[in-house]
Amino acid sequence: MAQTSPQKVVSVYLYVPNIIGYMRILMNCVAFAFCSSNKTLFAILYFFSFFCDGLDGWFARKFDQVSTFGAVLDMITDRVSTACLLALLSQLYRPGLIFLSLLGLDIASHWLQMYSSFLSGKTSHKDVKDESNWLLKAYYGQRLFMAFCCLGSEVLYIILFLLAGNQSESVLDVCLNAMKQSSLLSLSLFLTLTGWGIKQVINIIQMKTAADSCVFYDMKRSN
Repeated sequence: MAQTSPQKVVSVYLYVPNIIGYMRILMNCVAFAFCSSNKTLFAILYFFSFFCDGLDGWFARKFDQVSTFGAVLDMITDRVSTACLLALLSQLYRPGLIFLSLLGLDIASHWLQMYSSFLSGKTSHKDVKDESNWLLKAYYGQRLFMAFCCLGSEVLYIILFLLAGNQSESVLDVCLNAMKQSSLLSLSLFLTLTGWGIKQVINIIQMKTAADSCVFYDMKRSN
């Protein structure tokens, strides 16, 4: 195997989209450090970090700086930040098991998808051209559709965090009360719940199809 010069290795770490990834990690660390004392600051930093998730991909394509390291960094940052927020919500609402289940589904779905993609020789977990499920193809093939689902999911979690009181409350009661108080909040919850719901369905489909790919890989090896 040909050796790679240290300069080339360093240059990948310093790709513009990867630098954005490091900034996202820093913003999330600061956000969660202040989640108890300053909810507004948390929401701003968390959302801006999420917004930058779209920027790093754009810069990667614009500057031809697409890298496997960048894809993994992006995946880890997304999953860890969402997992931390879901864990936080599980302590603020009843039943907390709902949010912990969503956390498990999110990690399992994306980890299986990435692993099965590499088993298939694909360079990206977003390569679903050979998948038969139309919803999964639409999610990864249509950027606006993916953005709607991801935005809805993350903004919903942020809204729930901002609505949470000092004591553990029923998530359903909090949402219903909030919708009664403001028509704008009602519309926001409706739109975000729609995107969130679609994303959870996609997570389940993705987990099942990725698991099937792993099983098919094992079957091919055993033949």
